[in-house]
Amino acid sequence: MSQSKLISFDPQGVFFEPHGIDTAQFDAMAGEMNRVRAGILNEDLHQYETGQVPADRQPLDAGFMELPERMLDAYRTDRKSSELGRILETAQRLQQAVDRVVVLGIGGSYMGARALMESCCQPYYNEYSRAERGGRPRIYYEGNNVDNDWSQGLLNLLRCQDDELPWSIVVISKSGGTLETATAFRQFLRALEAEVGRERLPELVIPVTGKTGKLANLADAIGCSSRFLVPDGVGGRFSVFSPVGLLPAALMGIDVVTLLEGAAALNDHFRQAEFGSNVVLDFVAINHLLEREQGCHTRILSAWTKSLESLGFWYDQLLAESLGKQEQGALPLTTVNTRDLHSRAQQHQEGRRDKLVNNVVLDSWRYDPLPVGMSDWNEDGLNDLADRTLPEIMNAAWRGTNLAYREDSRPTTNLRLPGCNESSLGQLMQMLMLATVVEGRLIGVNPYGQPGVEKYKLNMNRLLRESPRSE
Repeated sequence: MSQSKLISFDPQGVFFEPHGIDTAQFDAMAGEMNRVRAGILNEDLHQYETGQVPADRQPLDAGFMELPERMLDAYRTDRKSSELGRILETAQRLQQAVDRVVVLGIGGSYMGARALMESCCQPYYNEYSRAERGGRPRIYYEGNNVDNDWSQGLLNLLRCQDDELPWSIVVISKSGGTLETATAFRQFLRALEAEVGRERLPELVIPVTGKTGKLANLADAIGCSSRFLVPDGVGGRFSVFSPVGLLPAALMGIDVVTLLEGAAALNDHFRQAEFGSNVVLDFVAINHLLEREQGCHTRILSAWTKSLESLGFWYDQLLAESLGKQEQGALPLTTVNTRDLHSRAQQHQEGRRDKLVNNVVLDSWRYDPLPVGMSDWNEDGLNDLADRTLPEIMNAAWRGTNLAYREDSRPTTNLRLPGCNESSLGQLMQMLMLATVVEGRLIGVNPYGQPGVEKYKLNMNRLLRESPRSE
């Protein structure tokens, strides 16, 4: 991948007085950022690979860092028996056998796949005919909540389909003990069995789980013919480039090889690029300095396309669960523009000075630019803009918003993506995962593990088993 196709980071919108930072403060971060990078690439990876992790650094789920290269290397060595080869074979088999797939998982077990679907598939993907989808199945997500109406709504939709082909389940949970996903799996498995019979379940249920655990035991009992492992040393929110994200992505026709190549290219960039031209280190330094020097504890990921909204939600979870510990960690917030300029921008521009806006902007779009067009009815006065296109209007809105924020001394940065495609998304997601780990090491917070979430799980299960049933 050439350097010109890499994502880029422009922090010029933060260098001003009195509510921004100056270039000297940024330059002074070079030594510390290089030290943190060296520690991650040497100490973290060495401890992870040898398994000799001190107690005060547990857990150390650093396996995600080199996962793209490992997946690609194994695939290029033996396409058929490699994990990526098996993922592609299973995806092709299901594409021919079913017209709908329900992906069951919560948190990182589904959010990465959903982000890839909305970013790399055509908008309204599920609404197209099977032929228009290239023979690929519709994709639905459940097991990420315990919402009675939405669960039953999807079950009703599946029962009412008039397709000749059945549907299938991809269930993702490392332990199988997460109540939301386990409950959904029981309910949807029962519905699938009622439709196709027990004898077809082994070919239509694909578990992605750990080597042992409740879901692994269920997969054995069902006799699932295809199953994949959540890699050891890869936490859920860092698992998008494992079977957790790659299997659903392959089912919907995403080029997972190019996706992994994008992530690997970003890894090379992270290892080699100097501070000041390193998108990971620079992004962390700018966000950290604005939080430390100006109290910008709210970080807005401002996506200038609807296609990146779920990517923003995926990053919200990544940042919140990784760094929201020990009374530290910025508050992540995703917005989509220009839509949210009409709901949130007033507060962002004139509210509390506790926000940094990180724009994510596309350099190219999937479809040809759509012009405003001429009309016999010019009561709206738009004939003057008839030859202007939607990308031009979006560009003017982004630039105009940045100017407005700058005039009011509100800091902004720009993450530029060559396009909303597999290569760019592979880079962006790897960049954000690396940046989260770098910042955790910088501020002294272990970016892995989620102790707070575990407490809620324990309390929920205790209350369900000890409390009387509600009427």
